[in-house]
Amino acid sequence: MVTTGDDAPRFEATIANGEVEAFELADALGGDPIVLAFFPGAFTPPCSNEMVALEAHADEFGDARVLGLSADSAFALNAFRDEYDLSFDLLSDTSREAIEAYDLRIDIEELGLFGVANRAVYVLDGDGTVSYAWTTDDPTVEPEYEELVEAVARA
Repeated sequence: MVTTGDDAPRFEATIANGEVEAFELADALGGDPIVLAFFPGAFTPPCSNEMVALEAHADEFGDARVLGLSADSAFALNAFRDEYDLSFDLLSDTSREAIEAYDLRIDIEELGLFGVANRAVYVLDGDGTVSYAWTTDDPTVEPEYEELVEAVARA
């Protein structure tokens, strides 16, 4: 599992930013910190709550780039962004490349979700080093947002 001090695993995904475009983490590094928030599935209550909470804290993240990431399609993620009026981009990892690289693959059988991302948040500094890592064994648990804001300020 990826932890503080590790080099952030690089990956390719599809970005849902109102459009549908290719995204490579390596291209996004080298500047401001990145908040990379993995979540199991769009439109599920805990995931919706988390993304809305990240949006509520957006101003506190300063210049950091917030990216939500799930195994949902980019089209579903764009609908999710629109539904919850999210200002940050979402990443579609239908190939599970990022989910596997961060060792976050889980099944939530009772919801019919297989091979999705466990809930986790990483802060990556400008060099691509993980400066903060939070994961949970229970995907219904959300991160401590004030702790995350402080981690971004330190990055």
